[in-house]
Parts: sequence; structure tokens; C-alpha cells
Amino acid sequence: MSNQDNERPAKTANQRGAARLAAVQALYQMDIGGTGVLEVVAEYEAHRLGQELDGETYLKADASWFRSIVSGVVREQTRLDPLIGSALQDDWALSRLDSTVRAILRAGTFELLDRKDVPVPVIVTEYVEIAHAFFEEDEPKLVNAVLDRIAKQVRGEAKK
Repeated sequence: MSNQDNERPAKTANQRGAARLAAVQALYQMDIGGTGVLEVVAEYEAHRLGQELDGETYLKADASWFRSIVSGVVREQTRLDPLIGSALQDDWALSRLDSTVRAILRAGTFELLDRKDVPVPVIVTEYVEIAHAFFEEDEPKLVNAVLDRIAKQVRGEAKK
């Protein structure tokens, strides 16, 4: 691979994937630490998206996509949570889920509802991959199943 290959700008899809991951991390941070949406978005845009922090370089992300997901989840949470709750097994409450899983499901559900221009398989696959980044056990399967159920309900289609 030549230097020229390394200097190509990241594809939009890669930047959206990075934005999704950052949005999940920001939503987790807000859930655990009680940080407000404006504060967390400003922090991520200034210090994380495409930046180096504590020796780690964060991927360049689509900042507007990131903002859209984080602010959308906060704005629509009273609509998202019941939808997610209804897609979980009967004996599970959303509050019983790991905070990271909740953040993944909220972000994915928001995109399924709000981003009709993005195909269901893209959304579900991206969030399952994010779940794999954090978990090795059953959580990615849970994310896949719940987002698939929600997609069928809100879009009338399944992941293909």
C-alpha cells in the first residue's frame, strides 16, 4: 500500500459509522454521568471526533450525523423507550439492560424512525457491529433481534 492510499479521505459511510459509535459513547456518558446534550456534543466535537485524546486517535466522523443522533435520541426518548420496551422479551424492562446496550438500541431505533433514507439493513448491521465492539456474548444478538422487530413495526420490513 502506498502513501497515497493512506491519504484518501474517509468514505462518508465510514464517517457515519464513526458518528454512530461516537453517538453511542456520548449517550452512554450522558446516561451514566448525567451530562447534558449540549455539553456532551460540544465535548465530542472539540476533543474526540477525528482528534487524539489520551494517546488514542478517534476516527473522523460525520459531525452533523453525530449531532443528529444524539440530539434526536434525547428529543425523542419518550417515544423511543416504549418502542424498545415492547420489542424486548416480556420479562425484561429497558432499565435492566446494560447502559451501553440501551444507548445502542436508542440510537438504532432513532435512526429507524427518523432516517428513512437509510436502508434498514445498514442501520441494523452498523449497530450490531457497534455491539460487537463492546460485547462478546449475547448482546449483539439482542441488538439484532430488537432492532429487527422495531424495523418490522415502524417500516414494515425486515433486515435482509
